[in-house]
Amino acid sequence: MDERPALARMVGDEAPQFAGEYWATKPLLNEAGPGEQNRFDDLFTAAAVDELVSERGLRTPFMRMATEGSVLPPKAFTAPGGFGAEVGDQVSSEKVLAEFAAGATIVLQGLHRTWPALVDFTRALTDDLGHPAQVNAYITPASNRGFDPHYDVHDVFVLQISGEKHWRIYEPVHVAPLRDQPWSDHREAVASRASGVAYIDQVLRPGDALYLPRGWIHSAEALGGTTVHLTIGVAAYTRADVASTLLSVIGETEALRASLPLGLDFGDAAELRPIVEQVLGSLQAALAVPGDRPAAERQVDAVAAALSRRLAADTRPEPVSPLATVEALATLGPDTVVRLRRSLRARLEVAGENVRIVAGPKMLSLPVEAKPALERLLTGEPVAVSDLPGLDAGSAIVVVRRLLREGVAVPA
Repeated sequence: MDERPALARMVGDEAPQFAGEYWATKPLLNEAGPGEQNRFDDLFTAAAVDELVSERGLRTPFMRMATEGSVLPPKAFTAPGGFGAEVGDQVSSEKVLAEFAAGATIVLQGLHRTWPALVDFTRALTDDLGHPAQVNAYITPASNRGFDPHYDVHDVFVLQISGEKHWRIYEPVHVAPLRDQPWSDHREAVASRASGVAYIDQVLRPGDALYLPRGWIHSAEALGGTTVHLTIGVAAYTRADVASTLLSVIGETEALRASLPLGLDFGDAAELRPIVEQVLGSLQAALAVPGDRPAAERQVDAVAAALSRRLAADTRPEPVSPLATVEALATLGPDTVVRLRRSLRARLEVAGENVRIVAGPKMLSLPVEAKPALERLLTGEPVAVSDLPGLDAGSAIVVVRRLLREGVAVPA
């Protein structure tokens, strides 16, 4: 069984070597084989676009439109929804039709929140990658280029759903940009690079998939009829994030909390130099832990905890079903089968006579006797209440009731 099934679905035979050879390094094109043109149709289709635009009551910012590289104002494609739905920023199918027929590109944003198949797929992909992901769809009229050559500050997987699109990929002018380093900061260099020979010059057809690391310049032009593709953006955590977490020691270091001298002239580099040198020395001393294994372990633990909390905040676990959960609570008994809520990223901590289950900002404290039962639940496999180890029947029902109410466990 493939350990990263959602990723493997996009990168195919390159899945085993993707992490070491392609991730954050270079693009990968995975062309559809014979009979694979519809391999992403269970995720999204052209019919899904019409359903979202015309029947789902989408509001901005879940949709935007662009023409010749410029984003249209929302009022160009939104309107009030009529009696009982007077909110003014709802997508208007009539206005969308007019702009799309005139050559504008439709961008459906946040599909990992609005389209069920992509809700599940994105959650599975986030589990595979260990980095948060989101999904947009780009629907481009014939012979329309949509957006100018640019780079993204996140990694991208492109899944061609329908139609054909000519992609041109160019090597970076700013390698591995951070989120606050957009392509517009290097506009001239991007334009110059895009006027040269492309690294990849390829027409994507239905079933094709393309991976682009952040910073790789790209542009795309629709060929023939309307084209639909999904762009899966991955906001990769970086070594800069690890460094920022380590710098949290600043608040714990007395020398670094000290105020700067009164009347310091910040425009005088000579006056500022000794202070900068002192700060660098104090920072190096705070971070330096050679031979001090306990201190090094504390730093590693701090980074792990901080990034775990951030990932939990940046991603959504499996949605809960309020009605089904309340029904399960009403009929809860020894034979009730439950499981851990998928993608919850929970961990256990023992604190004296209590065991805590921690999942991002959520923390539940239970008697330490519940630890074996929680460990069993954290395997992710469904389990009957009566089969939870370490608890008698009454205690197991009490624990499961709490876990269901708090959205840690769900009915299986």
